[in-house]
Amino acid sequence: MASENKGQKSPMGGPMGGAIALEKAKDFKGTLKRLSLYVKKYKKSIMLVLLASILSTIFLIVSPKILGKATTKIFEGIMMKSKGVPGAGIDFDYIGKILIVLIVLYVISSVFSYMQQYIMARVAQRTVYDMRKDVYDKLNKLPLKFFDSHTHGELLSRVSNDIDNISSTLQQSITQLITSVVTIIGVIVMMLTISPLMTIVTIITLPLGILFIRPIIKRSQGQFIKQQRVIGNLNGHVEEMYTGHDVVKSFNREEHSINKFKSINEKLYDAAWRAQFMSGIMMPVMNFTNNLGYVFVAVIGGILVTRGKIQIGDIQAFIQYSKQFAQPISQTANIANIIQSTVASAERVFELLDEEEMIPDSVPSKRIENPQGAVEFEHVKFGYENDNILINDLNVGVLPGQTVAIVGPTGAGKTTLVNLLLRFYELNGGKILVDGVDIKDITRKNLRDMFGMVLQDTWLFKGSIKDNIAYGTNESTDEAIIAVAKAANADHFIRTLPNGYDTEINEEASNISQGQKQLLTIARAMLKNPKILILDEATSSVDTRTEINIQKAMNTMMKGRTSFVIAHRLSTIKDADIILVMKDGNVVEKGNHEELLKKAGLYAELYNSQFSK
Repeated sequence: MASENKGQKSPMGGPMGGAIALEKAKDFKGTLKRLSLYVKKYKKSIMLVLLASILSTIFLIVSPKILGKATTKIFEGIMMKSKGVPGAGIDFDYIGKILIVLIVLYVISSVFSYMQQYIMARVAQRTVYDMRKDVYDKLNKLPLKFFDSHTHGELLSRVSNDIDNISSTLQQSITQLITSVVTIIGVIVMMLTISPLMTIVTIITLPLGILFIRPIIKRSQGQFIKQQRVIGNLNGHVEEMYTGHDVVKSFNREEHSINKFKSINEKLYDAAWRAQFMSGIMMPVMNFTNNLGYVFVAVIGGILVTRGKIQIGDIQAFIQYSKQFAQPISQTANIANIIQSTVASAERVFELLDEEEMIPDSVPSKRIENPQGAVEFEHVKFGYENDNILINDLNVGVLPGQTVAIVGPTGAGKTTLVNLLLRFYELNGGKILVDGVDIKDITRKNLRDMFGMVLQDTWLFKGSIKDNIAYGTNESTDEAIIAVAKAANADHFIRTLPNGYDTEINEEASNISQGQKQLLTIARAMLKNPKILILDEATSSVDTRTEINIQKAMNTMMKGRTSFVIAHRLSTIKDADIILVMKDGNVVEKGNHEELLKKAGLYAELYNSQFSK
């Protein structure tokens, strides 16, 4: 199934930005205040942005009034000439000076606008840089249980989508908001200097437009929300069908899948059509009310000109101002919605930053310089939830160099034991000792340096095969990499690849088989040369012949090292020094292969069930 990308904001089209499915924060004021602390570090730059925005807007706002003077001058020249006044005509010198002044004003306004965008872009990127750094640092401090309880899609959405949303708002919407507010104030002032009466008429017509489009916005928002919900269903269906296409084909369910897609697609068409239609009629309605306002302005302005109250150029300037007045108001309303959504995104990021971290390493901490590999579990008690204890009282002693096999039915707690060894989870009680030292007194780095690990689920990183084998070491020679590849029975297949050890593994690692991936992870663990090995179903993805070869290599690798082997194929752990049989989180049997068979208990039952046929 598709992971739910919580917090992902999808822009919805349509005139005037369409209707945005508004998402509100639970604590708007608190989150906004916390977000402002990130921006506060750059308050000097913010002040420069504010100043540049004000100056840019002011130089732009005064332009229509000056242009109106040129219009008046042209009108006066034409009228005087028509009356036969000697020497009358258009004063082109005056018009030329006006044009030069206007060009200078537009250039200055553009320069300040550029400064505003340049500075705000730096502030926005530095802010989200700090935020991303804090999030990444936080992710490295979170316990494994956090990642077990959150989907990858959700975490990616917070780290990527939500922070990108914040970045976009800081860089664009904030400067637009400042410009819009300054424009609204400046335009009102300039309109009042021309005619208070026409200003009142213009302001009155604005609520009329809002009154008309309000019910349209409500209906379109509902359709946009429905559209996004159906898009989520469509994406989930497509991802499910294409990631599981082999299963779909093997069960002949192609027709069922296509019919389901058609059904969802029809719902999407219906919702999208309605949403876009409702959004699309908003602009004509706004244009109607704006044009109505222009009619009133033109009529009243004409009357005032005839009475000598204002000049003809003032009408032209006022119409320009009335156009400038409507746009920033609609922009401000839209930006207010965007800020609501952005604060909701910031809230999700801060929720991640507020998650409970791993218990810090003890200070001062102990360090095992020359580990021997002795491991002891003393009265270990553990549960993923405090009220649901999985391991009650585990007591096991492992001598250096011994091989410990952990077996049991699914859900018995085998992998949990390994997670506790590496301090991926903290104990509810008891302690685990390595060479007599409580692992709580050792730094996690020092503890994990002593371990090598091969998991059932292989994981390779994008890069060359050589880089993947050398992943667990800081320095390694080509000779050492080739040696461990040979020991893991991986050298032969690596050399058959186009570029050998320099072959790049793609993102999905689809250019090598699952079994080959497992061989590489085994070689990676060998190269680290750890004192304690953890092998979690390390041979589960290879064929029987390869398994035998790997087992021989692993037996060689395990000599002199303490090894914990989780296995379902009991034939692979017959030579283990200690076999721990787990059930419901507890060790119910302990001994070697022969001893456990003689007991005729759970181990004997599991073993015989694998070889009874």
